[in-house]
Amino acid sequence: MNNPAEQIIAASQTHLQAFEGAAMKAFAAAEKLVELNMAASKAVLGESLGHAKAVLCVKSPQEFMSLQTAFFQPVAEKSAAYFQHVQSIATEGGTDFSKQIETSLAEAKKAFAASVDQLVKNAPAGSEAAVAALQNAMSQGQKAVETAQANFAVVTKQTSDMVKKTTQAV
Repeated sequence: MNNPAEQIIAASQTHLQAFEGAAMKAFAAAEKLVELNMAASKAVLGESLGHAKAVLCVKSPQEFMSLQTAFFQPVAEKSAAYFQHVQSIATEGGTDFSKQIETSLAEAKKAFAASVDQLVKNAPAGSEAAVAALQNAMSQGQKAVETAQANFAVVTKQTSDMVKKTTQAV
């Protein structure tokens, strides 16, 4: 496969497959969050209805206060467990997604660089200025990609730190 166009097409197909894999991992994390939220909602509804039934059978203020205390006391523990589970899902999903994207970008970069090298080797005489412009554009594009990756890493860390702080506060 010495044709640069074929190399770029093959690299694009590989990149698209990698993106599909990353998207599937993101959807898997979202599914886990939906499952967690459904289970938590179902549990809260069941506990609330059970508590409401118990409140309707209360005969004295002391019994009511005791029932209320018993109901609300474990809420903080359950909330903390819930947020820790959310953090675990978010961290795992973010890590998997980041690894997939980083791997894909590295492979695409190699394939594109190989294609451009092949194109430069086969460039006709007198096209040196165009080749130099292409190489300059690639260099600038690489710098832009590196900046974007660094920004993505910063945002990912900030989001992770924020989730950790939220779960610790609860």
